[in-house]
Amino acid sequence: MNTGRRLVVTVYVWITVSFLIIFWFLLLLIIRATDTDPVRYRTGRWFRRLGVAMTKVNPFWRVELSGEQIGNPRNPYVVVSNHQSLADIPIISYLPWEMKWVAKQELFKLPFVGWMMKLAGDIPLDRADRRSGARMLAQAERSLAGKCSVMVFPEGTRSLDGRVRRFNDGAFYLALKARVPVLPIAVDGSHACLPKHSVLFGDPARVTVRVLKPVETSGLTIDQVEELKTRVRSAILDQLALWRGTSAAEVDGMS
Repeated sequence: MNTGRRLVVTVYVWITVSFLIIFWFLLLLIIRATDTDPVRYRTGRWFRRLGVAMTKVNPFWRVELSGEQIGNPRNPYVVVSNHQSLADIPIISYLPWEMKWVAKQELFKLPFVGWMMKLAGDIPLDRADRRSGARMLAQAERSLAGKCSVMVFPEGTRSLDGRVRRFNDGAFYLALKARVPVLPIAVDGSHACLPKHSVLFGDPARVTVRVLKPVETSGLTIDQVEELKTRVRSAILDQLALWRGTSAAEVDGMS
């Protein structure tokens, strides 16, 4: 797609998405007012549907889901995924269950989107404040205890080249402390969908999302964070390598 056409379609998509966001905010206010679940499951689930709507109005993106089926949506997991683009957030929202997302504190200050994150019960994290990490873990544990999964990007930020960066410990410590399985998700193809530091969409892309086999934490102790993290990261690396027809080392941003 040439640059001129991409610019026109980009403007159309952003205008449409802006209207969707405003409408969804008003809708979410109503849903939140009637949601008596302590973890706001229904409010959060409707918020994720905004991500699906945003993706469907975007002609640049085509999403393909595959992998493990989650029979009981209230069976809690710590869900982790590699992170290639801001597009990952609405795209992963296609998954048919609610998760409370751990996100940087700054996003919660955004008009409408940040307000909806608060309404949905998402979990803020200020990386510059050590105490924020403890508050994040406590809120995440409450969500898991309320039978709602928690979603974390363990790389902490988007990859610049599509390779998988180092994973932080937090998600795996949480899973071990809460005694819940880790559910790995592999995402590929989103890197060019919405390039970092740009509002222009990339060329039309097929984004593949695969839910991998859950990694159990039973039998592991709290000091086995590194072992759990390595197993989960290796599963994601192997899936990306399979899709790309290369070796795990080639998609490993730490190698």
